[in-house]
Amino acid sequence: MKKITVFDSTLRDGAQAEGVSFSVEDKIKIVKTLDELGVGYIEAGNPGSNPKDMEFFDRIRSIELKNSTIAAFGSTRRRGISPSDDNNLQALINAGTKTVAIFGKSWDFHVTDIIGATLQENLEMIYDTIAYLKEQGKEVVFDAEHFFDGYKENPEYALKTLSSAVQAGVDCVCLCDTNGGTFPEEIYDITKKVLEAFDVTVGIHAHNDCGMAVANSIMAVKAGAEHVQGTFTGFGERCGNANLSTIIGNLQVKRDYICIPEDNISSLTHTARKVSEIANLQLSIRSPFVGKCAFAHKGGMHVDGVLKNSRSFEHIDPSIVGNERKFLTSEVSGRTTILSMIQKIVPGMEKNSPETGKVIDRLKELEYEGYQFEGAEGGFELLVRKTLGKYKPFFELETFKIIGEHPPLAEGQTASAVIKVKVDDKYEITAAEGDGPVNALDKALRKALEVFYPTLSDVHLTDYKVRVLDSNSATASKVRVLIESSDGDDTWTTVGVSKDIIEASWIALVDSIEYKLIKDIEQKFKQYL
Repeated sequence: MKKITVFDSTLRDGAQAEGVSFSVEDKIKIVKTLDELGVGYIEAGNPGSNPKDMEFFDRIRSIELKNSTIAAFGSTRRRGISPSDDNNLQALINAGTKTVAIFGKSWDFHVTDIIGATLQENLEMIYDTIAYLKEQGKEVVFDAEHFFDGYKENPEYALKTLSSAVQAGVDCVCLCDTNGGTFPEEIYDITKKVLEAFDVTVGIHAHNDCGMAVANSIMAVKAGAEHVQGTFTGFGERCGNANLSTIIGNLQVKRDYICIPEDNISSLTHTARKVSEIANLQLSIRSPFVGKCAFAHKGGMHVDGVLKNSRSFEHIDPSIVGNERKFLTSEVSGRTTILSMIQKIVPGMEKNSPETGKVIDRLKELEYEGYQFEGAEGGFELLVRKTLGKYKPFFELETFKIIGEHPPLAEGQTASAVIKVKVDDKYEITAAEGDGPVNALDKALRKALEVFYPTLSDVHLTDYKVRVLDSNSATASKVRVLIESSDGDDTWTTVGVSKDIIEASWIALVDSIEYKLIKDIEQKFKQYL
């Protein structure tokens, strides 16, 4: 099997994405996560660009990594000065990393029109910088910025920039599709020509502006590239970078390449989700290999086929990459889907039993009213329990009152809620302030119930969605609320529907809490088996 070096740029290129701002702690957490997976290199930032990156490089020195090498990132020396006088290069050296990634111009247009240098000056800047860093004992990766655009307009000059790097002793030349506009067949042909021209490790750095970054990266590997750059979940400037979780899945699971240690491939999904969580970004549910919907089935014929032989509608076994199969519940799902969900709660239930038909009928009634369970598995489990008489409420609502405030009570506190609940024969009354009425109600409810159920202190809302179901009714429209909750170990979604958005939210909130309490009881029961 051929080894591919994975060079992750989440902390550098990924940090340039809109809405992303890593703290030093965030960066360290991501480094540890990628190291656990076995990523070869982690490009961690530009130590000469800001104090935060300087602090990161100071702190990361004391952290022992098992698999990954940290790389610092910077540019070739500035025009008219020597490398030893360039402050950014000195910051790279002082960062103390074994590896340095240097970007330089390989498109003649950028040399003359953007940085205002002559073509010869640019070649000298590349050579001097790399030679200087090699003298300092560094492993050097040269990112040939805009290489493919440069090659298409002036192939002779683009190759000269690589030649300068190679003559200076570079360890790897990485061909960058910086604008993300090159097609896969072009990537393959040009990468092949570079490999024929130079005896050096060749890499690929693709952007996703035309939606082909993953395909372009794979085509470069097919042409002979052995070094692949990207960000772990694909986020980055503009449309993002090549998604390494997808590339690793394709190359290692479906082709004869090793990107990470073989035993770690089952951690692919967990790593992608954890990196997204640390970055405070929502991982797309449709991400190949690692998304929640990557192995989700809804159509009755699809589900029936997968249950008979998973190869019928799945390209790999989801467990290989640490993901799981999901059967989505809806009125078009068919008995096979519904039965598989029921059997998780009532083992041994038959496909044609009256109970299965009863659940299907209730599901159709609720979906006609506007409920949607295909993205709310927690809500569906409660539906099954209630329909089959296997549900007992954990508390009763006596009353609640919500008060909206303008101007806000305090920063981010625009509403308050008072709630009274009953558990067995005991009552609890409490109040809370929140950022909006639903947040205030959620806080007040959990605060009241934590007196009886302490584990609820671990639960928090991770997502809240509202969908208007009948826009023709204007403000009297029925709405569907989906609430995603997590206790740090598990994540679940529940649903509520009403013409009153507070009531719809309340239904989803109650189901969310009761789902958690049911799972706690099941977990305790398992401990005694």
